[in-house]
Amino acid sequence: MKASYHRPTRIEVDLSAISYNLEQVVSHLPKETEVFAVVKANAYGHGVVAVAQALQAQVAGFCVSNIDEALELRQAGIGKEILVLGVVPVAAIPLALEANIILTAASQEWIDRLEISALKGLRLHIKVDTGMGRIGFRTSQATNLAIANLLANEARVEGIFTHFASADQADKSQFLEQLSCFKRIISELDYLPSLVHASNSATSIWHADTVFNMVRLGDILYGLNPSGRDLELPYNVKAALSLTSELVHVKELEAGSRVGYGATYTCSQSEYIGTIPIGYADGFLRKMQDFHVLVDGELCPVVGRVSMDQITVRLPKSYPIASKVTLIGQDGQGAISAQEWADHLGTINYEVVCLLSDRIPRFYFK
Repeated sequence: MKASYHRPTRIEVDLSAISYNLEQVVSHLPKETEVFAVVKANAYGHGVVAVAQALQAQVAGFCVSNIDEALELRQAGIGKEILVLGVVPVAAIPLALEANIILTAASQEWIDRLEISALKGLRLHIKVDTGMGRIGFRTSQATNLAIANLLANEARVEGIFTHFASADQADKSQFLEQLSCFKRIISELDYLPSLVHASNSATSIWHADTVFNMVRLGDILYGLNPSGRDLELPYNVKAALSLTSELVHVKELEAGSRVGYGATYTCSQSEYIGTIPIGYADGFLRKMQDFHVLVDGELCPVVGRVSMDQITVRLPKSYPIASKVTLIGQDGQGAISAQEWADHLGTINYEVVCLLSDRIPRFYFK
C-alpha cells in the first residue's frame, strides 16, 4: 500500500524514545546479556528500517518473523545479526545462506526436507516448545536428535530458545512450568548451543532473574506495556509513536440529523460535526465508533460509523479546517494512548500499533 503523503494523517516516531526504552530494560539485566531487538511486523508498525538503523549500535542483532523481513534489513544496509523466529520455506534456504541470516529449526520433518548441501554452513537456532503449542521440539530426545543431525551435516547450531505464553500475567504458574521444562530440556542436551534465550519483553521486565544469556525485546522498546494493565512497569518508558491528522470539513447539523453509514448516530440537538481523513483502511477500525480523539486538547467522541477513509466526530464548537487532531499522543493537557485504543477494542496494544497501515506515512525524529 502506498503511503499517502499528501493527506494530513501521519505517524511520528521518536527514535530517541526507543533507544531510551532499550537502555532502561538493559540496565536491569546482567551485563553479559546479548540483546536482540524484535522488529518484526514493520517494527510493530513503527517502521523497521528507521528503527533498526537507530538501534544497531545498541544491540547484538534483530529478530524478525520471516525471511522477507530479514532481507529487507539486509537491503537497507543493516549488517548486525538477524534471527528469523518463524519457519522458513525450504526453497528460501539459499537466500538465508547468501545474506548470512540465522534461521529457526523447529521440527525434524523440516530438517529432513533440506538437501545435505543446503545444511553446510547454515546458521540455526533450535526452537523448543515448552507449552506454547505452536512450533518447536517438545522433548530433549527429539532436540538431541535434531542437533546431532544438523551438526553431522556441518550446519552451525548457534542457539536454542523457547517462548513463554504467560510471562506478562500476574499468575506465574504456567510461566514457572515452562521455565522448568526448558531448563530440564537444555540440561539433558548432549550439545548446548552458545546462545540460550527464553526472555521476551515481559520476561525481561518481570522475571529478569530468569534470563539466560540472550533476550529478545519487542513491545517494551516502543514504550508499550506488554501486559496491558495487568502488571505495572517497574521503571519508566516512553511511548514512541504518535498519530495525528486534521479536520478537513466542519459543519453544523440540526437536531435530528443522521451521520454516517447505517444512520447509527442522530444529533440530539444542533451539533458541530468534524470530518477527519482516517478510517478502517488505516487501522482505525469500525469498532472505534464511540471512542474519541483530541481537538484543541478536548476529547471529542467519534459519532457515526467509521468509514474506510473517514471518521466523524462531535465538536464542542466550530473549528477551522486544518485544525490539528490527535488520535494517539498528547495534546495540551489531554492524552490518548495505544492502550486506550486496545481497551476500547478489547484487544492488546501490540495489535493496535501493528494494524496501523502503510497508507499512513511515518516521520522520524530524535
